[in-house]
Amino acid sequence: MSHFDVIIIGGGPIGIACGLEAKKNGLNYLILEKGAIVNSLFNYPINMQFFSSSEKLEIDGIPFISKEAKPKRNEALEYYRRIVTSNELNIHLFERVEKVQKDNNLFTIDSSKASYTSTNIIVATGFYDIPNLIGVPGEELPKVSHYYKDPHFYASQKLAVIGASNSAIDAALECWRKGSEVTLIIRGPEVGQRVKYWVRPDIINRIEEGSIKALYNAEVKEIKEGSLIVSINEGDIEIENDFVLALTGYMPNFNFLENLGVSLSPDEKRLPEYNPETMESNIEGLYLAGVICGGMETHKWFIENSRIHAPIIINSILKRSEAVN
Repeated sequence: MSHFDVIIIGGGPIGIACGLEAKKNGLNYLILEKGAIVNSLFNYPINMQFFSSSEKLEIDGIPFISKEAKPKRNEALEYYRRIVTSNELNIHLFERVEKVQKDNNLFTIDSSKASYTSTNIIVATGFYDIPNLIGVPGEELPKVSHYYKDPHFYASQKLAVIGASNSAIDAALECWRKGSEVTLIIRGPEVGQRVKYWVRPDIINRIEEGSIKALYNAEVKEIKEGSLIVSINEGDIEIENDFVLALTGYMPNFNFLENLGVSLSPDEKRLPEYNPETMESNIEGLYLAGVICGGMETHKWFIENSRIHAPIIINSILKRSEAVN
């Protein structure tokens, strides 16, 4: 069984940043990623453009050159992939962590392919794997998806997009431009205020001109094979429908954190316990990095403001190692 100074769970941008930092400081490390390199970014919509500019997505000071100030998904995939390959990072892809157990001062990690031991663990698993379900009859129908990839699929179809954030608004605009008949179903009274500033006027104009229909203060009550039941201020209405994109956000894998022994706040935010000066959780030697630190507040941490977690964590590990030795 191979032993490491640190095992990093998650091969996204922050997991990669932790790997780079560990390598620079001579630590024996391993990154375990259940999918492809930066798997969450790979599953983003194919035309997705980041809110952040390219320099804010850089890790370890490695320049990120993009065609526009705000890079697109394919440019980010190329950037992070080249970092992994050029730096020969020790990363195992398509290897899911299934169990982590701590005995005395040693972690045992069982994955889908092997078992390892490690003195420290960094959890950088993000939040994109588990969608926030709307919890209505018919949500399990094949016509319903919580992930959006390509607008071509919905051409010439009656499409309902549930949500008012960036992902929902991007999908509504792209699909309308490919010929979908789009209805936006928004729980609140307006398009979300955090929608990208260059996109929000676009969707508002499309709604005002009647190109895209928007139902405000609306809630889906039931999804049927050929229609939706939607509750609005005037009462329940039924609209014809071929496909539903329920883009109502995502959440971290709280079960995984709880199984690790990480304490979560009892309120709806479910904030994990950690020391912001070291990023160490309530479990000694187990660190948290990236968006997972925000619990259900998934808008709190991004690549640009959580990349600093990598040096903070590695410095803490090095100090503890020096104290022991």
